[in-house]
Amino acid sequence: MIEKTASVHWEGQGKKGQGQISTETAALQAYPYGFGSRFEDDRRGTNPEELLGAAHAACFTMAFSFACDKAGYATTSVDTTAKVRLVPQGDGFVIDRIALTLEAAVPGMNEATFQDVAEAAKKGCPVSKALASVPEISLSASLRHEAS
Repeated sequence: MIEKTASVHWEGQGKKGQGQISTETAALQAYPYGFGSRFEDDRRGTNPEELLGAAHAACFTMAFSFACDKAGYATTSVDTTAKVRLVPQGDGFVIDRIALTLEAAVPGMNEATFQDVAEAAKKGCPVSKALASVPEISLSASLRHEAS
C-alpha cells in the first residue's frame, strides 16, 4: 500500500482568506492559493483544479508509458495536458469536464494500436478511476513521428 500526504493551512474568512498547500515531498511547501488564484486572474498562487489537472496528467502519462511497455513498445517522449473545467451549479461549483491531450512518440506503434493503448490508459489510470464522477473525461491523442 502507498499513501501520500498533502496538507493545507488556511487563514481568514471566505474570499479574503488565504491558504497554503504543502506536500510531504516538499514539491509544494506553503504554496499560496485563495479566491484570486482560483476564480480570478491572480497568478501568484495555485488552485485545486490546476493541481487536480497536474495529478491527472501525471498519472495518465505514466499509465500510458507503462501500457506501451506492456504492449512491447518503448515511448521516447510523452506530453500530456489536462484542462479541468469548473462551472457554477446551484449554490456552488462542479467540475464537469477534464480534457486530456496526449502527444507521444512511440517508435513502431501504428495509429490504431496507439489509440487503443491511450484509451485503455485513460480508463485504467488510478486518478481517472478516482475522478469517475466527472461527467466528461475526454482524450485527444496524437502519435508523433520523430525523425530517426
